Amino acid sequence: MEQDKEYLEKDLPEFLVHSIEQMKKTWEQYEETGKLPIHWDLDFGELNSDINVAEVEDMISSEQAWYLREKYLKMSRRDLHD
Repeated sequence: MEQDKEYLEKDLPEFLVHSIEQMKKTWEQYEETGKLPIHWDLDFGELNSDINVAEVEDMISSEQAWYLREKYLKMSRRDLHD
């Protein structure tokens, strides 16, 4: 069983929290309608960029960055190497 990693979402920069909240809304719309909202790519790109900036600027760890990518962008490190 995977260890609870929600602690990785603590003390995030405000700009990153905002992007995560917007992406959550976007996924909720998708789940309700079965279609990606027209602004999905913008929300995805903004969150991906914000995660990258926070990681490069040492505002979050690499572990936090990958946790957020996997949880909210549905990305996987394995997918990047295939």
